[in-house]
Amino acid sequence: MTQDEVIIAIKDIIAQIAPDEDLSQLQMDLRLREQIELDSMDFLDIVMELRKLYGVQVPEKDYMELATLAGCVKYLHPLLEGKSLHCAQRA
Repeated sequence: MTQDEVIIAIKDIIAQIAPDEDLSQLQMDLRLREQIELDSMDFLDIVMELRKLYGVQVPEKDYMELATLAGCVKYLHPLLEGKSLHCAQRA
């Protein structure tokens, strides 16, 4: 999976969890929770979807690595290398 595909995957998971949020203007370096309404349960749902769809285990100590889109790419890209993108949206 490329870095751009990691972004698509994260946005797709967020879109499933928070379908009313506009994800088109998400900034890479701003905390996701400052840009859209995500509570701690939503964040746990994101982590669970990553495990379900991609087999990626994110330990609790690493949750802060996923606070921004840029952090998601940095943390997840090496773990998702060689995996296929599974999502509903492709943009």
